[in-house]
Amino acid sequence: MPKKLIKRYLPHPDIIKGNKSLQRFLGHRIHDPNLWHLNRRSVSMAFFVGVFCAFIPIPFQMVVAAFLAFIFRCNLPISVVLVWITNPLTMPAIFYFTYKIGCYLLNTPVLELEMEFTTEWISKQFANIWQPLYFGSIISGILLGLVSYLLVRLYWRWHVTKSWLHRKKKRQPNQHDKN
Repeated sequence: MPKKLIKRYLPHPDIIKGNKSLQRFLGHRIHDPNLWHLNRRSVSMAFFVGVFCAFIPIPFQMVVAAFLAFIFRCNLPISVVLVWITNPLTMPAIFYFTYKIGCYLLNTPVLELEMEFTTEWISKQFANIWQPLYFGSIISGILLGLVSYLLVRLYWRWHVTKSWLHRKKKRQPNQHDKN
């Protein structure tokens, strides 16, 4: 079952709930069982939240994902972990892709920029690209979040149906045993 696979990689909820700094910050809300459930609704919504937040170019994406997990009452660890889709290796490609999508949707030309990693260059160029970057990021985050939500729900449904059929087949007496 997908639940067993997911449980294998997630930390135990008691370890996270026992964290004193999280308890001070979140209070009794950390004990909401919906944040820790591994069911089709909770996991699929966590995928939507995590993928959406991964595509938004902001600092502290994990904090935003955790906040949205509280609002939507979905699995907190999965929401936060999925933010790491954008990591130092994938971030340039993902955000360039979302920038190009934003330019296409806003009907603005894609700027060919010479890369320089200085504060001046970043602040100057960011003023030129922020609108298509954020627009493309939000649209991509919503669309890919929805796709991941639907895929998780479909996979979960398929897996449960397959398990039921397998159990049903095991319970039925073998036709050859009757003869």
